[in-house]
Amino acid sequence: MQRTAAGLPAGLRLLEAELIDRARSRDEAAFREIMQANNRRLYRLARGILRSDSEAEDVVQETYVRAFTHLDRFKGESALSTWLSRIAINEALGRARSARPHVELGAVPEEALEAQIIKFPVSPAGDPERTMAQREIQRVVERAIDELPDVFRMVFVARVMEGMTIEETADLLGVKPETVKTRLHRARTMLRENVEKEIGPVMMDAFPFAGWRCEHLTEAVLERLGIGG
Repeated sequence: MQRTAAGLPAGLRLLEAELIDRARSRDEAAFREIMQANNRRLYRLARGILRSDSEAEDVVQETYVRAFTHLDRFKGESALSTWLSRIAINEALGRARSARPHVELGAVPEEALEAQIIKFPVSPAGDPERTMAQREIQRVVERAIDELPDVFRMVFVARVMEGMTIEETADLLGVKPETVKTRLHRARTMLRENVEKEIGPVMMDAFPFAGWRCEHLTEAVLERLGIGG
């Protein structure tokens, strides 16, 4: 399949060009389509830098305002999503540096450490206890991600949470593909350590059998015994 310099298949590139032309003409539907396609990525990238929901939302809004008012600057040398992502990253970094002047996405010691992220099962429908437990686990993981150093957190967000390729991540962050690989290994190791640190003290409360689950089993047994009604 023919590909353009932007790395997109020719057909998708044409569709994107048409969408951008509509946006340049201030077509509301085009604006909405662009935002719906990029909201999650921009939010996650911004939050990966700022570790604040509200600030990340502000960055996303500012990104769109800047992009939509300067669409003439988009030359199509990269995908629109990449261009928007760079604007969001620069905006987030600017805010982060105001609060933490040392924040950079530059070189850091790179350790190629292998690790696997702890995987948690999805809660079955209709089980409120497991749903609550899953939400708590999600909060633990989010806090653990927030504790990652900036350079590792950004690679993790791009590669794992957003599913970007190594090449896309390298291009977005301005580093070599090998750097992406080693930082991702390190991020996984540190994330596993952070998660285990938070979960460890509460492991004795794992696999609860109370509340809805206990009541459900009790009623099922009584029904089988023909007791109650």
